[in-house]
Amino acid sequence: MLRDELPKIITKTVPGPQAAAVIKRRDEAVPSAIHCGYPVVMKRAEGAIIEDVDGNHFLDWIGGVGVLNIGHCHPEVVAAVKEQAGKYFHGMFNVVTHEGYVKLAEKLNSIAPVRGEKKRSYFTNSGAEADENAVKIAKAFTKRPNIIVFSGAFHGRTLLTMSMTAKKAYAKGMGPFPDGVYRAEFPYLYRRSEGMPQEKAIEYYISKFEETFENCSPAEYVAAVVVEPLQGEGGFIPAPIEWVKAIREICDKHGILLIADEVQSGFCRTGRMFATDYWKEAGVQPDIIATAKSIAAGVPLSAIIAREEIMESVQGGVIGGTFGGNALACAASLKTIEIMERDNLAARSCEIGKKVMARYHEWMDKYDVIGDVRGLGGMVGIEFVKDRETKEPASELVGKLVQEMAQHGLLCENAGIHGNVIRFLAPLVISDAQLEAGLKIFEAAIRKCIHYEEKTVNGISA
Repeated sequence: MLRDELPKIITKTVPGPQAAAVIKRRDEAVPSAIHCGYPVVMKRAEGAIIEDVDGNHFLDWIGGVGVLNIGHCHPEVVAAVKEQAGKYFHGMFNVVTHEGYVKLAEKLNSIAPVRGEKKRSYFTNSGAEADENAVKIAKAFTKRPNIIVFSGAFHGRTLLTMSMTAKKAYAKGMGPFPDGVYRAEFPYLYRRSEGMPQEKAIEYYISKFEETFENCSPAEYVAAVVVEPLQGEGGFIPAPIEWVKAIREICDKHGILLIADEVQSGFCRTGRMFATDYWKEAGVQPDIIATAKSIAAGVPLSAIIAREEIMESVQGGVIGGTFGGNALACAASLKTIEIMERDNLAARSCEIGKKVMARYHEWMDKYDVIGDVRGLGGMVGIEFVKDRETKEPASELVGKLVQEMAQHGLLCENAGIHGNVIRFLAPLVISDAQLEAGLKIFEAAIRKCIHYEEKTVNGISA
């Protein structure tokens, strides 16, 4: 079976001839702004393995950018979608009720670690829609106009979520942007001021957050604080739990809602069903969770979950949409969550994460280009630098690593505000043999690309 295979390249280079032909057609038919730097044209995929149209096998450590925690084409999800497709594809939930939507809302209400005894959930299509709807709900409940987001944040590409997203390469030329979005500094502990102890750094970031009430918006006008429990595009940076506790306390003091953007970190990726389960274990809970990606194993779906009094503050017509909670997506999601719970993929995520972190730390002892290793469970980032003292980002090196690994059958993606972090988002059904094969390809790429850099520095052509 394909899902049991190891990475294997049978063409002289990738893309092979058939893939190259399709990529050429893509270049002619699709806007170049939808960029793809990977030489892969999918033919079929199972588990953590993609087979391309030339017969090459790639080990997928990207997983649709965190969408495929249970892997490509899980047979039980395929069967669930086929069964639903034989009944009906769609019925807009504002027009007709279908039980899949209700069952999925009931399930999320029972497992999501948001504050409150009675919870309600509803569905949209993408992570950006989930984040935007979470903000709408917070404004409806608090009757306040402003929100606070963070440096390094990524929340989407709609007009509001482009404003919320920190990196303006995602929003170039798209202004003017909505008012009332203010930014505080996220606790990027690896890049704290030189010589500052970690506990002092957390105090610093808390104080910088409180300054937003003086410099940006008075607290009484802030509806919500939106934070990723572990920043994705920002560089796989976990929010320190002591900082989260302080933000929760500040929000409570001023009547501000705390929104957790779990678009990428949800559904077993971090070693819990939700990353905010770690918050709950520490006595802290968000008011609203916005989540998507691995919720339905690749079928477009996102969810917003909050306690009843918050949800019921929204007037009719303000939330909802044509495709939100599509029947096929709900069927896929219900089966996906069932598999995650039954097969204990949260524990598997922790197991995978420990192995990856251990190997990355070994590499830190061997290769000076590795500056930091961090993450939660199976959501791990490795940051590359030109110099450990200055921490200058090694962005070009990471670009070379990604391309070198692809040539040998491993797909990885960068992250971080400088593009110098490689993220680990492999499906949690990856086998130990596949994981080991990927780690070997990765280390071989580091060795080769460092050698390339050294030769270039010495003025010798590679």
